[in-house]
Amino acid sequence: MRILVTNDDGINAPGLKVCETIARALTDDVWVVAPETDQSGVAHSLSLNDPLRLREVSPRHFAVKGTPTDCVIMGVRHILKDAAPDLVLSGVNRGQNIAEDVTYSGTVAGAIEATLLGIPAFALSQAFGPANRNAIHWDCGETLAPDLIRKVLGEGIPRGVLVNVNFPNCPPAEVVGVATAVQGQRGSALFRIEERLDGRQNPYFWLGFSREPFAPGNGTDLAALAARKVSVTPLRIDMTDEPTLTRYAQLFDRP
Repeated sequence: MRILVTNDDGINAPGLKVCETIARALTDDVWVVAPETDQSGVAHSLSLNDPLRLREVSPRHFAVKGTPTDCVIMGVRHILKDAAPDLVLSGVNRGQNIAEDVTYSGTVAGAIEATLLGIPAFALSQAFGPANRNAIHWDCGETLAPDLIRKVLGEGIPRGVLVNVNFPNCPPAEVVGVATAVQGQRGSALFRIEERLDGRQNPYFWLGFSREPFAPGNGTDLAALAARKVSVTPLRIDMTDEPTLTRYAQLFDRP
């Protein structure tokens, strides 16, 4: 099995090394193609107005001056054009990608692009909290991911579906289990705007995350991580809402 590893935190991110270790627990045929710099939050964007610069860091390790989506395309269509990967692992992201995060996440986007190219894909993310942002439990995903991936691949991933996996903020020995969960929702106050002044007293702004308390819904990825469970959520590329589609079809079929 040939595995392509990518991420959105960049070629030097510690989570990328963890993801490569996970891949090597599954096969010896591992290739790494990751962004030259941190691309967190770029979602499923493409570099259409800038050239893609490719740098070989070491054998089978490449950096691309572009987004995670660019990296997967470059890996599949250029670097591995003669023998495409059988699996793409995107991550391990520094921080969870659950609920609304998946719409912003470059990690999830790497898996999305692989899925669009017809390749099974996992997005892997490791949760952390304010108290351990400099001591992340990377061993959680590194320990638990290989067996989880084997089980999911054995069961099969339908075409047009990717698997979003999030590891809880704890050592592997403290993980309670695995929860197959739906994508949760935190609420409308996800972001806040911080206004500041530079050295010349000109205003500038930072996007910040809201820390307002909320109750995670039962059966969601949010609830799974709160319970120290690994969250596994299959996501569909086809975002059509079929009940609404049916209602609108009936609406426009009326005389």
